[in-house]
Amino acid sequence: MEIWRNLPEEYCRQVEIVNGQVVRCAAPTRTNQNAARRLTNMLEAAAEKHMAAHPGECLDVTSDVDITLWEVPTVTIRRPDALLHDCTPADPRPLPASAVKVAIEIVSPGSDKADRVDKLGEYATAGIPFYWLVWLTGTAVASVDIHVLDHVLGGYRKYRTITPADETSVIDIPVSITIDWSRLTGLVR
Repeated sequence: MEIWRNLPEEYCRQVEIVNGQVVRCAAPTRTNQNAARRLTNMLEAAAEKHMAAHPGECLDVTSDVDITLWEVPTVTIRRPDALLHDCTPADPRPLPASAVKVAIEIVSPGSDKADRVDKLGEYATAGIPFYWLVWLTGTAVASVDIHVLDHVLGGYRKYRTITPADETSVIDIPVSITIDWSRLTGLVR
């Protein structure tokens, strides 16, 4: 962990650490980046509305930041596409998984197995309450799978899948967010 903290930020943006091993991450596509940015903006607006209604709570939304899932027996650090998390002191590096409420991964052909299988298990093991898998088709978000941590099962269970065909795409956990599908199409022009 100390070696990782001393590495240049530019290098750390290109890798994740999985059970002590460095894993190179493919650069996200423009479609992936735009989907992450737009979802992050929607989530941030929802978090601000939630905090206005619940003044004692402090939530933050971040994209493309490292989180420590665990340090023992060997460190695992992942970089989700977007996060909803508790407010933390200025820029802890990396953010502890215990602060994370929602981890969001945008699935691309190169990350399919890691997002669907590896990270699904890792984020559950780290105790992150919600995991969203965002599926792209062409230049649009096709659907969002919302997984909820089930402590009895010791893993995630699918809560629901939302698509542009749904009349309302409101997710009420852990904050109430309305997905604006019009913002999730035409991601690349």
